[in-house]
Amino acid sequence: MKKLRALFNPENYHGWGKNSNYFEGWYYKIISADGKHAFAFIPGIAMGQKGDAHAFIQVLDGKKHTAQYQKFSSDSFIADEKTYQISIDQNRFYTEGFELNMPNISGSLQFHQQVPWPKSLLSPGIMGPFTFVPFMECYHGILSMDHTIEGSLKIDNEQIDFSGGRGYMEKDWGHSFPSAYFWMQSNHFSKKGISFKASVANIPWLGSSFVGFIAGLYYDNKIIQFTTYNFTKLKKSFADEEKVIIQLKNSRHTLDVYAHRNEATELASPIGGFMDGKISESMTSKLDISLKDSKTGKILFADTGHHAGLEVAGKIEEIILQ
Repeated sequence: MKKLRALFNPENYHGWGKNSNYFEGWYYKIISADGKHAFAFIPGIAMGQKGDAHAFIQVLDGKKHTAQYQKFSSDSFIADEKTYQISIDQNRFYTEGFELNMPNISGSLQFHQQVPWPKSLLSPGIMGPFTFVPFMECYHGILSMDHTIEGSLKIDNEQIDFSGGRGYMEKDWGHSFPSAYFWMQSNHFSKKGISFKASVANIPWLGSSFVGFIAGLYYDNKIIQFTTYNFTKLKKSFADEEKVIIQLKNSRHTLDVYAHRNEATELASPIGGFMDGKISESMTSKLDISLKDSKTGKILFADTGHHAGLEVAGKIEEIILQ
């Protein structure tokens, strides 16, 4: 029942019965109201090939370009069976916020007006029907495309008020990150109530692979979806040291994204369940986004997202399409 419940609720813990070659991590991005502070908090569990395991909390300071990875005993990781609630030692994480009691970080934040990815019986989350495929390398879930923040944190003896700021939440689980991928997200556009997320990745599939993608633009109180499974086509996918360019098109909409890369910070990432890999993430990039009507070419939306998270990882030649 726990596994079945998790299948239809991507935010829940999925690792029931797992003891090796498995990871699961949740990603909390928080930006202060004045934009001076940008952090990502990533709690999770990692299980290596030999059954060795540990819980962790990874913290990225996007402005200072620093990261810390704190290990905890795997026994300190406790997950609720019915809803998304996890505890790691004296730290607690859930959909509506988190409470931290780490050596250099303490306090609590509450989230309001969350915007979850739409669910249906055949599409429980952003993975769509791929949710039900049992051999995927990595699964993905969106907890909230956008929400407001209330509360403060004491970080390295500095009290930081995040009230009035904005946040974003997602998660990953499986055994390894893709061999190549782009990932980007921003919910800081010219006005509130707009959020964007996209990823393009090389997906292993039955001895071969394909380039998969998922993207969503939250605009005008709805999420416009561009995914591998909803008849969208990836028309362009490119990255160099300065930029990432993506174009996605379906019968209704054409989405163009030009991401301006900025200084990134190294984070731990999963390989075979353990956090032995390295990726780099920026939290100060910019995303130029244009949404057009595919039939008329009329521009429906055009704006720039700031405080953008951006990752370009692995053998990117595997996902280049020009």
